[in-house]
Parts: sequence; C-alpha cells; structure tokens
Amino acid sequence: MAEAHTASPMKKIILLRPRGFCAGVVRAIDVVKIVLNLYGAPVYVRKEIVHNRHVVDELRQAGAIFVEELSEVPEGARVIFSAHGVSPAVRQEAKERKLEVIDATCPLVTKVHLEAVKFARQDYTIVLIGHAGHDEVIGTLGEAPQFTILVSSVADVDRLQVKDPSKISYLTQTTLSLDETKDIVARLQERFPAIKGPKTQDICYATENRQLGVKAVVPLTDVLLVVGSQNSSNSRRLVEVCQNEGVPAYLVDDSTEVNPAWLDGARTVAVTAGASAPENLVQELIQSLETKFAFDYMEEMELKEEDVRFHLPADLERSALKLTTIASV
Repeated sequence: MAEAHTASPMKKIILLRPRGFCAGVVRAIDVVKIVLNLYGAPVYVRKEIVHNRHVVDELRQAGAIFVEELSEVPEGARVIFSAHGVSPAVRQEAKERKLEVIDATCPLVTKVHLEAVKFARQDYTIVLIGHAGHDEVIGTLGEAPQFTILVSSVADVDRLQVKDPSKISYLTQTTLSLDETKDIVARLQERFPAIKGPKTQDICYATENRQLGVKAVVPLTDVLLVVGSQNSSNSRRLVEVCQNEGVPAYLVDDSTEVNPAWLDGARTVAVTAGASAPENLVQELIQSLETKFAFDYMEEMELKEEDVRFHLPADLERSALKLTTIASV
C-alpha cells in the first residue's frame, strides 16, 4: 500500500491597510523638503520632524540640521517646528532670537493645544492623558502649565487631587492606545462626574485605524511585525495592542532587526507600520521575509480607506506656489 503524504500547511503574510504615513506626517516631511527646495540648505529643524530614524537620516542628508533646542540655531536663521508641536515658551524664544519659523505641527495636535487654552481660560483643571517626556505632551503641557496635570494610568487618576471637582476637563495625547485611554477616561468620569472632555476625541484617526486593524488581524495571525522606530508612540501602541490580545508582536526599525526565531512555528505573519514609517521600509521587510519566513503567498487586509489630507502652512504654500508659477513662465 502506498504511503500517504500530508502536504505542509501554506505560510502566508497578511499586510494590513491602512498603515504607514498619516496626513500629519506627510505634511511635516513635505514642509522640510519644500523649504530645502525653496531656500536651500541648511534648514534647521527643532527635534525630530517625525519619530522615525530613517526619515530623519534622509532629510539630514538632504541638508536639514536637527537640533534639540533653539539655542543651537543661529540668530535670525530659518527653523521648522516638528509635527509634535511646541509650547508657547518655545515660540517666544524663537521670536526673541528673531528666527524665521515654519510650523509643521500636525493640525490634530494644534486642536489639542487650542482645547487646553480654552479650558484654562475657563479656569478648569486640565487632566492631560499622555506619556511623560513625549515631545507632543511637553508642548501641550506648556500651553497652560499652571492648570494642567499629567496622568498616564488609572492608578494616577486614583491619586488625583483637584482644586474644584466641578471644574475639571480632560485631553489626551493623539497617539495613545484606545483601550488604555478608554479605561483612564472611565475612571476619571467615575471620580469626577462633572468632568468635560473634547467635543471629538483627541486620539488621531490614523492611530485609531491602525490599532483597529491590529485587533482585526489578531485572531488570524501567529505573529505581528510593526515597522516603526522605538521612540514612535503610535508604533509602540500597535505592539501593545497585539500583545494584550495574547499574540506575539515586535517593533522593528527595518528588516535587519527581524529575528528569524520570532517566526519559528508560525504559519501566518501579519505586517503593519506606524504612522511615521515610510512604505519603502515595509516593502523591504516583505522582501526579507521571503527568505526569513519563506511564505507561500501574501494577502492585503484593508480595514478602512484613508483619504485625509492637510494643507501646508499658509505662508509656505504661497511661497511654493509663487516659485512654481515663476518656473512655469
């Protein structure tokens, strides 16, 4: 009797969509590139324009000079503020040093800043949900430091003491975990029934969509690989969302950081990218998995189509349009 042969289960990649660059990141990177094209190098950028090592390195090679503080920028020079926003104190310092500022702050971060100013003017205590030390949080705290308290967990809320429980509000960092933030907000509402929140949630659409994509793929995959840098908050949250569901997940800056041992025994590997990770890194990762994982086929899983676009800063848009018009004459 002939011996029966059982075919090996096929290996596959699930590539999540939406993934990678959000509208705020596209806008910020475009700002640096357009400024370099308009005025030439060097162009100074305060902090990383977005939290991705590869993006920063590429722009540095093109002539951008990244600095931590404005004191490193020559007086009167041109400087770009990163997508994460800055505090009023930084804006004032730029004014005093006669710097020509081009603001690449994400409009969704600006929305949170405006909410902080509004609540402060109404004499509300502002509870800011976020991660201490993150560039975005530092900027938001700076809008109304005397009114704002930072919390990062339910335990922080339990320890919270406020001047007037009837005049309290909350805001959030735009790149947080939906689940974690939901629990913190629920506890705030339990402790302070009169608390007010933003009219629309502060967590950005791209952060939400990428997290929902991870949740959708968790039952279908054995391992998740997230392309993004270690200092990218939204990328780290994607890993946490998956791990919290009991599926191994790893954050990698690029394909060279993938450990083949992570893929041992896996039949399905899902791939996504944080909102500041470029698509070419995703494609390079897929190519490397042909060797490291030897998958049989790949399918793309689209949760939601994204069509959000943000305008360039008005002054820069006018300058770029003027240059284009002159060039076409």
